[in-house]
Amino acid sequence: MADDSVLKDESVELLQQLIRNQCVNDGRPESGNEDRSADLLAHVLEGAGLDVARYTSAPGRTSVVARVEGSDPTAPKVCLMGHTDVVPVNPAGWSEDPFGGELIGDEVWGRGAIDMLNLTATMAVSFRHLARSGFQPKGDLIFFGVADEENGGRYGARWMVENHWDAIACDYVLTESGGTTAGHVDGRRRVGMVVGEKGIAWRKLRVSGTPAHGSMPWQSDNAVVKAAEVVRRVASYQPAAQINDVWRSMVAAMSLDEPVREQLLDAGRIRDALANLPHNVAKHAHACTHTTFSPNVMHGGNKTNIIPDSVEIEVDIRTVPGTTADDVNRHLLDALGDMAAEVEISPLHNDVASSSSIDNPMWECLQRQVHAVDPNADIFPTLLVGGTDARFFRQKGAVGFGAGLFSPGLTMKEFGSRFHGHDERIDVGSLGLTAGLWVGVARDLLG
Repeated sequence: MADDSVLKDESVELLQQLIRNQCVNDGRPESGNEDRSADLLAHVLEGAGLDVARYTSAPGRTSVVARVEGSDPTAPKVCLMGHTDVVPVNPAGWSEDPFGGELIGDEVWGRGAIDMLNLTATMAVSFRHLARSGFQPKGDLIFFGVADEENGGRYGARWMVENHWDAIACDYVLTESGGTTAGHVDGRRRVGMVVGEKGIAWRKLRVSGTPAHGSMPWQSDNAVVKAAEVVRRVASYQPAAQINDVWRSMVAAMSLDEPVREQLLDAGRIRDALANLPHNVAKHAHACTHTTFSPNVMHGGNKTNIIPDSVEIEVDIRTVPGTTADDVNRHLLDALGDMAAEVEISPLHNDVASSSSIDNPMWECLQRQVHAVDPNADIFPTLLVGGTDARFFRQKGAVGFGAGLFSPGLTMKEFGSRFHGHDERIDVGSLGLTAGLWVGVARDLLG
């Protein structure tokens, strides 16, 4: 792997600039303003003599693509993909300016420092470094700075795959969010790399009632009251656990007593284990092994003295691999029970769970790069319970991994707690390690 303090320093500077661009995606089509960071990334890469193509899906929603052409058309193509948008922030909860991008001690602070501007910055810096050094790969090396990851990719990766696939087509895509330490087993450090993610199957539930005067509520057909029971039933619904090979690999990487390990691998006993694990660990373990239902938004009623005739509930449903849209609807009907006839179910978003095999040269390459830095560290496959843009590439047949290489002290637990949270920050050492990883992967796999 490359061991160059210049990569680290340049990554710090670019990350600070990306944070300060405030590309906040609140879900509205007019939010994001990723053209700010698209211009910045284009400037960074064009300074190395690279041609940068801009793709604008809607006003302000611009993604950029750069390429180092390979010499062998049959060689694999590798894409480094980082998104440029970030989620909204409540400044009152922060110790520092969330868009200041300040270097405080050895950490860069700001919204996106973890999710995922740190990777976007290191990818761009490493890509520029390779171009400047005259790197001539066998297969194409692609940089993809993409908009709108935080709201499903409608103006970003999804749009690019559907409209400009030739620009980003690849055999391997590397993106967020692997590279943190899960713990130590038999004296060896275990570093997780993401090989798959749960599906997204959001649903809207419409509950009907009968309008009437709020002064006479006795035996009324109140949609809010019925919706409250619908929310209770959906929130408490627990489908059966699903134990798969990725979960087995994750359990093997945990420092656990053998009886607990056995319970976590037994669909009939896993809840016994969850009850005895630390809350954050149990929460993640549950999400990795279950299709989950979280009713998060409710709209209904229009005046205090009117009994409402309609309430809409939006449910965030995340599916385990193998779960279809029909399965999701069947789950909801089971959860609703005798109320099912009173609830209209409609889809809001559908993306099936996706995963990639580790039986390929990229996985072996990632292991070599981690060993080059820490001979005592082994990588293992993990499942992401959220979503990334890698799913669009997997749907096209590409292998997609969430990768990176972070300081050993930045554990998987700590890393996860900073996603979309207050005081988001990343240490400088992690930026240097990850920048070196991208350079090492390119030289190893494509050189």
